[in-house]
Amino acid sequence: MTLAATAALFSVSAASATDPVTLDAGYVTDDVGVLSADEHDAVEARLQTLTENSSADLFVVLVDGFTSPSDRVEWANRVADDNNLGPEQYLLAIATDQRSYYISSAEGGPLSDAKLDDIEEKIQPLLAQNDWDGAIVLAADEIQGDGGAGAFRGFLIVVGIIAAALVIWLVIVLVRRGRRNAAIRARGAMPEKADPNDPFSTLTDAQVETQAGSALVQADDAITSSREELGFAVAQFGEGATAEFSRAVEIAKTKMSEAFDLKQKLDDEIEDTIHDRRAWHIRIIQLADEIDDALDANTEAFDALRKLEQNAPQELERVRAERAALEPALAGAPAALATLSSAYDAAAIATVADNPNQARERAALADRSIDAAAQAIAAGKSGEAAFAIRTAEQSVAQAAQLANAISALGSDLATIETQAQALVTELQGDVATAQQLPDTSGTIAAAASATMQQLQLAQADLTGSARSPQRALEALTAANAQIDAAIAQGRESVERARRAQQMLEQTLAQAGSEIRTAREFIETRRGTVGSTARTRLSQAEASLTQALSLRATSPEAALTEATRALDLARQAIASASSDVSSYNAQNDGGWGSGPFGGSGSGGSGIGGDILGGIIGGLLSGGGGGSRSSSRGSSYRSSGGGGFRSSGFGGGGRSSGGRSSRSGGGRF
Repeated sequence: MTLAATAALFSVSAASATDPVTLDAGYVTDDVGVLSADEHDAVEARLQTLTENSSADLFVVLVDGFTSPSDRVEWANRVADDNNLGPEQYLLAIATDQRSYYISSAEGGPLSDAKLDDIEEKIQPLLAQNDWDGAIVLAADEIQGDGGAGAFRGFLIVVGIIAAALVIWLVIVLVRRGRRNAAIRARGAMPEKADPNDPFSTLTDAQVETQAGSALVQADDAITSSREELGFAVAQFGEGATAEFSRAVEIAKTKMSEAFDLKQKLDDEIEDTIHDRRAWHIRIIQLADEIDDALDANTEAFDALRKLEQNAPQELERVRAERAALEPALAGAPAALATLSSAYDAAAIATVADNPNQARERAALADRSIDAAAQAIAAGKSGEAAFAIRTAEQSVAQAAQLANAISALGSDLATIETQAQALVTELQGDVATAQQLPDTSGTIAAAASATMQQLQLAQADLTGSARSPQRALEALTAANAQIDAAIAQGRESVERARRAQQMLEQTLAQAGSEIRTAREFIETRRGTVGSTARTRLSQAEASLTQALSLRATSPEAALTEATRALDLARQAIASASSDVSSYNAQNDGGWGSGPFGGSGSGGSGIGGDILGGIIGGLLSGGGGGSRSSSRGSSYRSSGGGGFRSSGFGGGGRSSGGRSSRSGGGRF
């Protein structure tokens, strides 16, 4: 029954097929009328252009099917030979119902076999969509693009486009540069973008100049007022009491002189750059601010001095009481320093080693100032009394600060020791943690070793009679940062490996499932599945095998291979599904209407047998994109008419046999 069905199938195919034909007068012979009049004219014009702009001709024949012979290669070569096509003349044969095609070529033609295979591969999707004129035009474009005048003209066009683009770009650059320069001239030396750290960046040159002039006048007035006030203070309190204020006025006058020098440079006949002028104006403003700050800093001191003068007797008694309260601190300072010296390294207490002596000197100055103040009050010299009281007050305060700094340092050192000991305990735990982490690079081990060395040094600095807590804490802090970074890196590596292992198992399972699905789909429909799907499946299986071999030793590398296997398996399924869908679309209804019953998609009838690859080898042309390798060589005769001036194969072109290239296929 199978042989009968096959015979019936072949009889149906033969009824809609065509023997080798004689080509029409143009480039296109459309025996089935699939091209409209407009499409036919457009295709003819394109093929004429191909002849004019390349070293090759392309002729096209469209029939419903190929018979006598039924092989597409032999049929196309027979037509080319019968119509005396030469080596530079190619024939594209298309069987619209049979869904098969081939480009016939002669030995010694300008196009290589590889180029012809490439052209056939590129036009196949258009043929599958019944886009006949599009496929023919694409074939002509590909042939012309292989070289000749058309390629050179295309090169010239590209060069022209690039040159035009460069000219346009140059014009745009020049225009933008001109606009930018104009904006710069209008803006002067003002920055193009505001700087949040520069208060002058938002001001124009004119605004900066205005502010500089105003600041200069105000600063000069402030100095004049301060000199007058200083004169009154000197007369009232004496030069000794007002020496600090005199220095402030002199500093202000020096800055004012610098500002006037800059103003003179701005006003002289020498032309300055816009950037220099802006910088000098800004400097004048800054100098005026510095003058104002210097004078303001002494305003409160002036006021305090006047207050001391008005209440000299009462203020003197207050300072005497403060001096008396200082004595216990002075008496205990040497003993406190001795206690620190017996416990800590000399460098640790170097900042307070001279404090007892310095405190005693400040106390002595306070005593002398108190006596001088009392004598000045008795003599009615209130200004001198105020100055002496202020000197005594400052001396007492400094002496107290020096004495108290010893005990304060002791407290600080004790606190630092506590912190260092806590850090020692923490680092010991960090070292233990680090030793448990994976360490392929040795980084963690190096950090742990360095930390252990620092711990040993710190223990020496934290024990004995010459301790140095500051040095120990500094070293431990640095070691802590190093070991923490190493531990973080190790934990990140562990977490990354865990995530990779988890994802690997999921991906391996997915890849295995997709590969099984692809294999089963291809095996049960192998009659119509092409080489692409089979290749992807083979590569997917190889990648999965590699992933499984790396699973235990290198999870990250295994994950890469497993992911590749999954992608390839999905590509195989997609390609196989596309092959089957294309086959079903071409043969829609072709089986069900025959004597076998069933549907064209491959069920219980002959369609299913072909999909499964059972009798697919009996179909003509090899199907599914396979190319015939049993075609014999054919020969053409030289002579005959044609479309070039010397006819088919004319114009001095030598004759020869048609190529035995295997190409074309189904679409």
